[in-house]
Amino acid sequence: MVILGIVIAITFFPSEEKRVKKRFHLLSVWVSKSTEENAFTMLQKMRDIGSLFDEHCDLETDYPSLSGSYTREEISTYVGSARSHVSQLSLKFYDLQIVFPEKEVAQVTLTARLTGRSTAGEQMDETRELECLLRKTEKKWLFRQIDVVEVLKK
Repeated sequence: MVILGIVIAITFFPSEEKRVKKRFHLLSVWVSKSTEENAFTMLQKMRDIGSLFDEHCDLETDYPSLSGSYTREEISTYVGSARSHVSQLSLKFYDLQIVFPEKEVAQVTLTARLTGRSTAGEQMDETRELECLLRKTEKKWLFRQIDVVEVLKK
């Protein structure tokens, strides 16, 4: 009976680390695009992506034109625009290292790999190391800051 209680607790009350990992999983699913995706699915994913971000999210990259602070609506719009230029897209996250430096703050270091094909037929394959900061707001972990650390070689 005790073992059943532990299994139920783990299943229905996931750890904060699992909740943070789930946000990355959702981002991966909603950014990714298959060749069969229709317009309704695309619009739904754009809306869903915005729900993963704080009111403002800071992005720091080695491209000054991309770095800045963005609202969740701007993020949804930019991701939707980028997805319209690809026929296939896959975003995967690896090696997540999660620490909680203070209450309701998660710092995550990870590897992100973006692969796909443009509508013109060009292949893309980018691997980057990221440092992300998430804050827990109204019981949800939201992306607050994303820093692109470096380009990783194949």
